[in-house]
Amino acid sequence: MVVCHCGRFAIVRTSWTDQNPGRRFYSCLMQGTKCRFIGWVDPPMCPRSKEIIPGLLKSKNKVDLDVKTLEDRIRTKV
Repeated sequence: MVVCHCGRFAIVRTSWTDQNPGRRFYSCLMQGTKCRFIGWVDPPMCPRSKEIIPGLLKSKNKVDLDVKTLEDRIRTKV
Protein backbone atom coordinates (compact mmCIF):
# COMPACT_ATOMS: atom_id res chain seq x y z
CA MET A 1 0.00 0.00 0.00
CA VAL A 2 1.12 3.52 -0.76
CA VAL A 3 0.76 6.21 1.90
CA CYS A 4 0.33 9.88 0.96
CA HIS A 5 1.94 12.91 2.63
CA CYS A 6 -0.85 13.24 5.20
CA GLY A 7 -0.53 9.61 6.34
CA ARG A 8 -3.61 8.15 4.63
CA PHE A 9 -3.56 5.29 2.18
CA ALA A 10 -3.39 6.62 -1.37
CA ILE A 11 -5.92 5.45 -3.92
CA VAL A 12 -5.44 4.71 -7.60
CA ARG A 13 -7.09 7.08 -10.06
CA THR A 14 -6.91 7.29 -13.85
CA SER A 15 -5.73 10.35 -15.71
CA TRP A 16 -7.67 11.36 -18.82
CA THR A 17 -5.55 14.36 -19.78
CA ASP A 18 -4.07 14.59 -23.28
CA GLN A 19 -0.59 14.17 -21.80
CA ASN A 20 -1.42 11.07 -19.72
CA PRO A 21 -4.52 9.41 -21.21
CA GLY A 22 -5.47 6.29 -19.30
CA ARG A 23 -2.37 6.44 -17.11
CA ARG A 24 -3.01 5.39 -13.53
CA PHE A 25 -1.65 7.33 -10.57
CA TYR A 26 -1.80 7.35 -6.78
CA SER A 27 -3.42 10.30 -5.05
CA CYS A 28 -4.60 11.24 -1.59
CA LEU A 29 -7.97 9.77 -0.64
CA MET A 30 -9.06 13.24 0.49
CA GLN A 31 -9.19 14.91 -2.93
CA GLY A 32 -9.02 18.69 -2.77
CA THR A 33 -6.93 18.84 0.41
CA LYS A 34 -3.54 20.46 0.77
CA CYS A 35 -1.84 17.04 0.66
CA ARG A 36 -1.58 17.05 -3.16
CA PHE A 37 0.21 13.69 -3.15
CA ILE A 38 0.70 12.06 -6.54
CA GLY A 39 2.72 9.06 -7.62
CA TRP A 40 2.55 7.24 -10.93
CA VAL A 41 1.46 3.60 -11.06
CA ASP A 42 2.07 3.19 -14.79
CA PRO A 43 5.26 4.10 -16.63
CA PRO A 44 5.21 7.11 -18.97
CA MET A 45 3.59 6.54 -22.34
CA CYS A 46 5.52 6.77 -25.58
CA PRO A 47 5.05 9.97 -27.60
CA ARG A 48 3.05 8.15 -30.29
CA SER A 49 0.51 6.94 -27.71
CA LYS A 50 0.11 10.49 -26.45
CA GLU A 51 -0.66 11.56 -30.03
CA ILE A 52 -3.14 8.81 -30.88
CA ILE A 53 -5.09 8.06 -27.68
CA PRO A 54 -6.73 11.49 -27.17
CA GLY A 55 -8.17 11.40 -30.70
CA LEU A 56 -9.45 7.86 -30.20
CA LEU A 57 -11.09 8.84 -26.91
CA LYS A 58 -12.78 11.85 -28.53
CA SER A 59 -14.06 9.64 -31.37
CA LYS A 60 -15.37 7.07 -28.92
CA ASN A 61 -17.11 9.75 -26.84
CA LYS A 62 -18.77 11.14 -29.99
CA VAL A 63 -20.01 7.67 -30.98
CA ASP A 64 -21.34 7.12 -27.44
CA LEU A 65 -23.17 10.46 -27.59
CA ASP A 66 -24.61 9.65 -31.04
CA VAL A 67 -25.86 6.27 -29.78
CA LYS A 68 -27.48 7.88 -26.74
CA THR A 69 -29.15 10.51 -28.95
CA LEU A 70 -30.55 7.83 -31.26
CA GLU A 71 -31.74 5.72 -28.32
CA ASP A 72 -33.52 8.77 -26.88
CA ARG A 73 -35.18 9.43 -30.25
CA ILE A 74 -36.38 5.82 -30.47
CA ARG A 75 -37.65 5.94 -26.89
CA THR A 76 -39.70 9.10 -27.52
CA LYS A 77 -41.29 7.62 -30.66
CA VAL A 78 -42.57 4.53 -28.84
